[in-house]
Amino acid sequence: MKDFSKELSFKTSRSSGAGGQNVNKVETSVTVLWPVVESEFFNEYQKELIQNKLKNRINAEGYLFLTVSESRTQLMNKSKAIEKILELVDKALIVPKKRVATKPSKGQKQKRLDTKKKISEKKENRKFRF
Repeated sequence: MKDFSKELSFKTSRSSGAGGQNVNKVETSVTVLWPVVESEFFNEYQKELIQNKLKNRINAEGYLFLTVSESRTQLMNKSKAIEKILELVDKALIVPKKRVATKPSKGQKQKRLDTKKKISEKKENRKFRF
């Protein structure tokens, strides 16, 4: 995992929800912004992967953003936000292996047909005949 935390910028805001006076006074919610296109840590292919996989989180200016307001302190939220954005980008860089199409073997086909025949015979034997 690449540590590109030097390129991150932060904005703080007041957290929503219950919390009494603390919520109304202190800006504990942290929003992390990262300019994907301007990053020096990744090559063009990696940037394209990130942009394609995380396009719902990238705004019109090209910033990947993530807001965290889990903790009651700004410092904890900031560290969680850094951790989450690093993890998010790391997962976006994983390229899944291509699926190789395979055919069932003759044995597998025969086994399937035999099972179908057995079940069919079992159900046929349940019928009442005069």
